[in-house]
Amino acid sequence: MSNYRERLCRLAVNDPTLLAGELGVHRELPGADDRLFAIARLASLVAVHGSGPSFAEQTDAAIDAGLTPDEIVDVLFAVSSVVGLPRVVSAAPMVALALGFDVESVVD
Repeated sequence: MSNYRERLCRLAVNDPTLLAGELGVHRELPGADDRLFAIARLASLVAVHGSGPSFAEQTDAAIDAGLTPDEIVDVLFAVSSVVGLPRVVSAAPMVALALGFDVESVVD
């Protein structure tokens, strides 16, 4: 029997092993390199209006995969015509925090 509290806690903190362990979903795509996978994950988060912790995790994964901060911001611009500017504007502060700065402190 599953422990619903543990599973909910794992969901709430975005446990990276949850998908592989609980749902049996593989985190790899055949023929895709880590950079492409990271770009797809970031773009998907923008599209679904992801949470701050999800952006933090996926931005870290993108950096680990070799993307530069400029390339991560390029992903935001690349998806803007598809997902709409409001989604990108909403994602930008979360990506900025994940990259180590707070845009709110810069904007007057």
